[in-house]
Formats: sequence, C-alpha cells, structure tokens
Amino acid sequence: MLKSPEPHGTIPPRPPRPADPPNDHAIATRDPAGADQERWSRVKKRLRTEVGEDIFSSWFARMDLEGVDSDLVRFSVPTRFLKSWIQAHYVERVLACWQAEQSSVRRIELDVRSAVLRTSLAKPKPEQDRSPDGASATSGHQPPDFAALNPGYKPKVPAPAPVAVAHEALGGSPLDPRLTFDTFAVGRSNTLAHAAAKQVAAARRRDPVMFNPLYVHAGVGLGKTHLLQAIAWTGNSVGERKVLYLTAEKFMYGFVSALKTQTALAFKEALRGIDVLVIDDLQFLQGKATQGEFCHTLNALIDAGRQVVIAADRPPADLESLDDRVRSRLAGGLVVEMGSLDEELRLKILEARVAAARLHHPGFDVPAPVLAFIAKTITHNGRDLDGALNRLLAHNKLNGHAVTMEMAERAVRDLVRPQEPKRVKIEDIQRTVARQYNVSRADLLSSRRTANVVRPRQIAMYLAKTLTLRSLPEIGRRFGGRDHTTVLHAVRKIEGLVDTDSTLAEEIELLKRLLQE
Repeated sequence: MLKSPEPHGTIPPRPPRPADPPNDHAIATRDPAGADQERWSRVKKRLRTEVGEDIFSSWFARMDLEGVDSDLVRFSVPTRFLKSWIQAHYVERVLACWQAEQSSVRRIELDVRSAVLRTSLAKPKPEQDRSPDGASATSGHQPPDFAALNPGYKPKVPAPAPVAVAHEALGGSPLDPRLTFDTFAVGRSNTLAHAAAKQVAAARRRDPVMFNPLYVHAGVGLGKTHLLQAIAWTGNSVGERKVLYLTAEKFMYGFVSALKTQTALAFKEALRGIDVLVIDDLQFLQGKATQGEFCHTLNALIDAGRQVVIAADRPPADLESLDDRVRSRLAGGLVVEMGSLDEELRLKILEARVAAARLHHPGFDVPAPVLAFIAKTITHNGRDLDGALNRLLAHNKLNGHAVTMEMAERAVRDLVRPQEPKRVKIEDIQRTVARQYNVSRADLLSSRRTANVVRPRQIAMYLAKTLTLRSLPEIGRRFGGRDHTTVLHAVRKIEGLVDTDSTLAEEIELLKRLLQE
C-alpha cells in the first residue's frame, strides 16, 4: 500500500546538530577550576613519560595544583625538602610541560602545604570560604562549588605516598637555636676543632674542599654536637649550599624506610645531591646494609667534591662495628679530638651560661667565688655544668634564696665525681710494652714466633683486654690481623702465669701504673 505523500509545504525535521567540540575557553567559562585540573592531569602524564615512573612517584605524586593566575601556576607539596628538590632539579621541566598545554604561563610557584592556607582554585568570596557547618570549604582539592555543579562527582582522597615516609629523614634532624658559633666557648682542648668547623661552614659552593671528611671525636658533653649544629645553622643561614644535619639514627631510619617503601633509589639520589652532609653520633650506625649505603654515600659525596662532617665518641680506628672501608675513608680526612674541658674553659662556659640566663631572669646572679668553685669541682663535662647552674637558678627563683657558697655546695654535691682514670689506648700499650721488653712495636705486630717476642706480645694483648673496652676481634685486628682465638689464648696464658709467677705479676703491675699515669 502506497503512503500518502506529505502535505504540500511541510518541512521535514532537521537532523540533530552535532555538539560543538569542547575547548579550553568554553570549559574555563563553565568551570575554570575543572579546566585547570584537567590540564594538570595532562601535564602529569607528560612528566611521567619524560622522567619515568620511579622519579615521578618519588617527586610528583604529592604535588598538588593550587591555582592558575594569569601567567603564574601555583603548586603545593607536603615538605620543605620536596619543595627545594623540585625547585632545584625539575621546576623548568614542569614549566615546559605546562607551557605545552598553555603557552601563556611563564612562572611556576611552589609552597609547602603546612605553611600555606589551601586557597580555592575558583577564588570564592570571603563569605563562601566556610560551609554552613563551619568546616572549611576550601580545604579539599576542588573548589567549593565544584560538587554542586557536578552531583555525580566523588572526590578522590589521595593515599599517603610511601615516599614521604622514606624522605622524612632528609628533612634533617632538629637543630637547637642555641647551638651556634657565637655561643661556643673556645679553649685549648677544642681550638683546632672549632677552627676547622668554622672553615667548613664559611666555604662557598665552588671553593675547593680542604678537609674531607672532617671527623670530630670526643667524649660525652664536650661540644661535638654544638660544633656540628653550628655548621648547619651557618650553612642554612647563608643559603648558598644545601646543608643537611642528620643523626646516625635518623640516617638509619630514612634508609630502612626507603627500602621498605621501595624508594631507595630516590633516597640515594636525594642524599647525594646535598652540598654539606653532617652526621652526628656515628658510633650508633648499625646494620650491614645501612653501613654499606653510608659507605657508598660517603664515597660519592667526597668524590664529587661535596663536604662531609662527622662526629663520634671515638676515633675512626676504634669504631669496631664499622666496615674497614668506612674506617679507612674516615681516617683519610682530618681527624680532630676534642679533649676534656680544662678549668679555665669550664669557668668561661659557666660565665656564658649565667649571662644567657640573665636575659630571661634579670635578678639571677652567681658570685664569682661560686662560679670558681663549680668550675674547679665539676670536671666531667659541659652538661654537668649546665645541670649545676639550673639547680642554683631553681633555688634562687623558686625558693627566693640568694646564691651562696653554702647553697652551691649542697646543690651540686652529687655532681662532683671522682677523677676518671686515664683512657688507655692500644697503641699506648704496644709502645710501653715494646719499650719495657726492648723490642719494637713492629715486632709485636709481626708473625715472629721467637720467645723474646711472643711473651711481650701476649702481655700486650692481655693488657689490651683488661685496660680497654675493645673486643677480642678488635684487639686481634690491631695486633697484625690476628684471630680472636689467638688473643683469647694469650689472655688466658698470662692470667695463669700471673697466679704462679710473682715476678711477672710485678712487671704487669708496673706496666699498668705506667699506662695509667
């Protein structure tokens, strides 16, 4: 059956017009923040392609877009270290990738999220800054009206990036603002260490490195940490070089975290980009893998002409837990010992501490005879001096008593310690025994088995075990690389002879007195 023709004059329906292709201008008109986020997604894809997945995850995974203002793009990152690293190594690349999407952009700005208020990409009016329930509407990643314009939108909550944990150590260990060169008291026992530390701190980026590594060792409370933190404060205040102060514990934490989160490569790259690496309390560095990484880092920095400064409580040769390669590299720099505080230096420290206390407690006064008494009787270390002054300050301020000699004697009674015996070194034992038995130190370290060498060698090993804290393997190593069982045999041999041979017992007592004088 034939259809009847359309009535004359009827216009057939027009096919639907295809939608206009989207463009950045149209998107920006409807939702400028959404357009910027889409552009940032494309920029991230470019970055990931150019730098690779590992580097992208390490440095850009937690980099958020904050806004686009004319020719400026603002980003935020969670840590200062991340900010400085991206600025130093990748900001030009980020800018180039963004310009490929938006040619009008000329500048990139980075902020640390903890230090800035997260502003809306849409720049809402002040009355829009807070939602009805009082929560900040601009604290999320999208502008406050984005969810309203897009009902189906579910904001993604970014998972914490493992790399932030791995690189937390590279933010550095905390610095005490009191520990600067201005507050460091210089005396005979620390003059060389102080001069070397100031030289390192004052050096410029392109200056030749004079002492590398600078290794400072001393007992507890003698000023090692003060000098190292002074170097870090000076370097950070100048700003020309990247100075990183880390305790050995913090270094271990950072490396282990990087291994667990599979960001070890980025951790190593970041660490070796430091201009001045300052490591405190190296004696606490433990673990074969951690020590191996420290050795590689040490070699890489020194070979690249970067400065390394290290402090420990003993010289490199006595760090038994460290690998021989590390000890050798440390000993190849400038090794400086900070000796015990003499009475004159202790008095200078006390006077400086009292002056500092008066800034906060104007009425606090310590008579000169009391200061002289404390300087003379408290000889152990600088921390005991601080403790003594704190007690005097507490009595003065809390009880309202003037500082007198009688008060000082009562307050610091338990801080007065008996004189410590001299710390005996294995080298001193070897020299003294060799001189007493008319042999050379080289004979004691050699493989000679003649009677006139074997007995003095056994006595020296016995004294090393009884007068030092060195382990049997360390003693063996210091006696020509002998096995610890050889040392144990020598110790037991001499112990047995001392009980039966009065002449030998007298000789050993004489040697002990000579070594401890």
